[in-house]
Amino acid sequence: MAKKQKKNSGGTPATVALAAAGTAYTLHAYDHDPAAASYGEEAAEALGVSPDRVFKTLVADVDGELTVAVVPVAGQLDLKALASAVGGKRAAMADPAAAERTTGYVRGGISPLGQRKRLRTVLDDSASAHETICVSAGRRGLEVELSPQDLAALTAAVLAPIGRG
Repeated sequence: MAKKQKKNSGGTPATVALAAAGTAYTLHAYDHDPAAASYGEEAAEALGVSPDRVFKTLVADVDGELTVAVVPVAGQLDLKALASAVGGKRAAMADPAAAERTTGYVRGGISPLGQRKRLRTVLDDSASAHETICVSAGRRGLEVELSPQDLAALTAAVLAPIGRG
């Protein structure tokens, strides 16, 4: 996979982090519809990619520490499994304002890459079944496709079964 970047669709902290690391990736831009019910499902449909290969980035609070969960858009985050994956007891979805402030991204465009503050990250282990997956590139309407191994390495992610459905 070659590095591809359209002039008008890059320049996010995520793409800067990928370029700095020398990681192979492909950017996919699409016209985001503000009325879309699900950002991830919208991305899968717009890109013509199976929803099990498009992953959403969610921020949860595990025992008082913000933690990133990366799960397929076709399913949901299992909060109990997330807490267990990082040795925690309780997990709840983080306050959206705290997630935005900490990551430096807006909701619907939070990327696991290039966050303002590096948070511990858990990638659903279903990602390893795919050669490449898509995650947000740091803004609504922009996805980055890369290998799950590269994503895990760049984010120091733990692979665990945290998705369901």
